Amino acid sequence: MHRLRLLHRAAAAAAAAVPLLATPAAAAPPEVRGTWMTTTANDALATPGNTAEAMERLRAIGLNTVYVEVWKNGYTQFPSETMEAAIGVARRPDLMPGHANHPGDAPGLDGPRDLLEETLIAAHRNQLLYIGWFEYGFMAAFKDTMNDLREQHPGWMTTTADGSLVSDQNPFVWMNPLRPECRDLLMGIVLDAVDRYDLDGVQLDDRIAWPVTMGYDDYTVAAYKEEHGGKAPPADARDPAWVAWRAEKVGEFAERFHEELKAKRPNLIVSISPAVYPWSLENYACDWRDWSRRGLMDEYVPQVYRTTFKRVSEDWPVQLRAVGSRRTDDLIGGFRINGDGPDTPWAEYEKKLDLVRRRGGGGHVHWFSRGVLETYPAELTAYYDVENAGHAASPMLPADWRPAPVVAERSGGAWHADVAEAGDFRVIARRGDVWSVVDTARLGAGTHELDAPADAEAVELLVDRRRAPRRP
Repeated sequence: MHRLRLLHRAAAAAAAAVPLLATPAAAAPPEVRGTWMTTTANDALATPGNTAEAMERLRAIGLNTVYVEVWKNGYTQFPSETMEAAIGVARRPDLMPGHANHPGDAPGLDGPRDLLEETLIAAHRNQLLYIGWFEYGFMAAFKDTMNDLREQHPGWMTTTADGSLVSDQNPFVWMNPLRPECRDLLMGIVLDAVDRYDLDGVQLDDRIAWPVTMGYDDYTVAAYKEEHGGKAPPADARDPAWVAWRAEKVGEFAERFHEELKAKRPNLIVSISPAVYPWSLENYACDWRDWSRRGLMDEYVPQVYRTTFKRVSEDWPVQLRAVGSRRTDDLIGGFRINGDGPDTPWAEYEKKLDLVRRRGGGGHVHWFSRGVLETYPAELTAYYDVENAGHAASPMLPADWRPAPVVAERSGGAWHADVAEAGDFRVIARRGDVWSVVDTARLGAGTHELDAPADAEAVELLVDRRRAPRRP
């Protein structure tokens, strides 16, 4: 860690942070305006330069939240001690130098890529809330992928009645949500990220679940027999009592997930993006309606991935009833722009956004960022009308939770920054296209000399919220 030296200057006045984007004072009502960002089927995160450009454009279009993929196909997108202990590999192989997908010629990138830190810094520099999206949840691999997790721990996987690792219902290999090793792995990688990075939240996808065609592995059968007087699970995978038993086990992990994260970071947004209810229970043994009514999770983003407005207008009231009237603002619409098949027409899509505002809900999240950046950037920019209405704050956190960075200036061979208000900060420095955290410190109001790297091309301060209360 680099040291920071506070210069006590009698004449130093506290100066405001320098914003990256000139925007009017926020006047739009609070709502979540988010998008999921993946490394598949687009190049928004292909290089550090692409990442920086994408985050700046998302903010300019009018978004306030990004959900960035950090757990995918058996690997984390950041260095994780839990993953290294489990499989001997600390992060996704294509983030390492020499891999064909590593952007080795990116200016300033001379070592392994930490996609979480890279995207987190870019998001916060543009005043976007950042939710670490642990997309794969209990999924270990796509059906044809032989990764380290699947190869080294075959006994951790759940199976169909005929012993298959992949069912007709879902083309993925699933870890067993009942096994302590699988629960500890998923919980461990999430806590690794929470400990290391200044996340605004974490999200599990619709893979905090148990496909109902699965659960016939030896471990699960033995556990079921122990609780049912030696009786084996029903041969009918959709037997209601058998589905409910597995849903109860998934719910046990959901409770652990919520409680451990809140104990670690009370200000963290704990989010879940399940399949729509009741399909989620009937097919994935995921009874998120029960979780909501027990007070678990801060945010629910059901994936209402219907192409037509008619289908969404039928499904959305069901989701509202699932969370209950007291938690309407915690329900966020997950809507599809791109996916399998044709893009959703804008005329249909706009009505979905309006539906949430009219019928109830805390906002919307776009699947996925390619649709925001490439398919409908002009339409969404006009819809949000930031130039006239200002940026909408997220209702999940205080409006000033992510202020613009404090930009340091170089003088006399050193970097100096004026801090308007005392607080915790991350010192970030740029080399080429790559920003990285070089220190963290609690700073008082005044002028500070930052002991930044000698080859830094730019230095800034980002507020650090890990110790901050969630509400004013």
